[in-house]
Amino acid sequence: MSGVGYRQLWAADPGGWRAAGAAWAGLTGPVERHAGELAGSAGRLRGGWSGAAAVAADARLGGLRGEVTSVAPALIEADQVLSELAGCLVVAKARLAEAVARADAAGLVVDRSGGVHVDPTRPRPTEPAGVAAALRGALELADAADRQAADRLDELARAAGTGWASPPPPGRPASGATPALVRAWWSGLTPAQRRWLVGHEPALVGSLDGVPVAARDQANRLRLGARRAELLAERRRLLARVPPGPLASLRLRAVAARLAGLDTLTERLATGEPRAYLLGLDPAGEGRVVMALGDPDHADRVLTYVPGMTAGLDDAPGELGRAARVLERCATLAPGERGAAVLWLDYDAPDFLTEAASAGQARDAGGALHRFQEGLRATHEGPPARQTVLGHSYGSLVVGIAAREHGLAADALMFVGSPGVGAAHAAELGVPAAEVWASSAPDDVIRLARPVDELGRRVLLGAAPLAAVLGWPDRTGHELWFGHDPADPGFGGRVFPSGRGGHTGYWEPDNPALDGMARVVLGR
Repeated sequence: MSGVGYRQLWAADPGGWRAAGAAWAGLTGPVERHAGELAGSAGRLRGGWSGAAAVAADARLGGLRGEVTSVAPALIEADQVLSELAGCLVVAKARLAEAVARADAAGLVVDRSGGVHVDPTRPRPTEPAGVAAALRGALELADAADRQAADRLDELARAAGTGWASPPPPGRPASGATPALVRAWWSGLTPAQRRWLVGHEPALVGSLDGVPVAARDQANRLRLGARRAELLAERRRLLARVPPGPLASLRLRAVAARLAGLDTLTERLATGEPRAYLLGLDPAGEGRVVMALGDPDHADRVLTYVPGMTAGLDDAPGELGRAARVLERCATLAPGERGAAVLWLDYDAPDFLTEAASAGQARDAGGALHRFQEGLRATHEGPPARQTVLGHSYGSLVVGIAAREHGLAADALMFVGSPGVGAAHAAELGVPAAEVWASSAPDDVIRLARPVDELGRRVLLGAAPLAAVLGWPDRTGHELWFGHDPADPGFGGRVFPSGRGGHTGYWEPDNPALDGMARVVLGR
């Protein structure tokens, strides 16, 4: 649809556009299977055939496999385009409904073409100019989104006509390049060069802060599919051993557990609203993941959530659910604004109390969180978004140390269930004190994480009983393990209330803390 009108916007079905995008993305599975079949065929030929003809056949199969796999990023991109269009239509329809409600409250009527008129049955209508402007704004948002989607799909169609062929782009960002420099490098590439990099160097593209969200998502989805295929192949090899030895059995269980985690992640990437974007993936060890709900590059409000102790790749769906609840509450409070929420689990979270008693892992994470937030700023399109960073439990220490030692590209910081943030006062965190927020449930055990003297700390770090962590009194009652309680007004920030719910209840639907977090994200 071109030149979106009032009736068209009322009738528009965002869910239909989302479903169309998901259908395109769903084709990546068959593409990957066909590519695997071609690779298997080539392997079998190499094992039983030699000579010039064999070399030529192998090259041809390799070429066919390359042509098949080159389609996958475009399928993901089509899904992104249609999902972004759907998201814009949701916001535009909400703004339209709000404008019509304002008209009704003002004694005005909106006709079927979007014209605003005085309702003769209503006394003393107010000036209709504000309502007309709101209606026009909703239609302009939908029209701009429609045109952008059409342009991007046209470009994809043109690229398909060339067979996705492109020579490798010259140069790569220097090691340690800032996100702003990475963004400048990426902007200088042609669309064909960018697609070549996504398809041939997904590990580079998927991990670079400063590369736009859409490209990182495409690259990391390819990496996820490749890693899953590797694990499936390893499982087949292990199962072929009859009977498997004890070491093979242990490895088989580990492979099965990681496959289950990746399958859950894959399912969330393929389903659910808003669309998920995979911005980082490292399946090694306990695993790391950075995942967004909604597109941060086009959102008005962006939340980055840093979870705490024991969080790993297998915990990502649950942690992502917490970010989703804040985003859902934001949508309820402000349906006319586009939001995005990011789960940032790109650090080695402590697994044990003895590890959590040290700030070392939080300090190690600070630089990466700093770069990620700088990257969000560098790749955002349009007016700057309001960026909020939320830390829970040990994650609040990660956020606090990153803000104090590196600086964070953030408009607001939030801490819930915090053992201290590595600072004595909100003024140390690099954002206005009025934008430093915290909440602590009255029954959160973290309130008992009191500081100890140096001897006690050394005992704890060596292997202390739980009593060494909990219950050590301090002189003021406001000192926690890692500094002044940020939920104490004396810290200098602001506090929002929380109901009872222990250490993990902040995201429960009836907890006022959920409203508090959403209002901070919205800046209200």
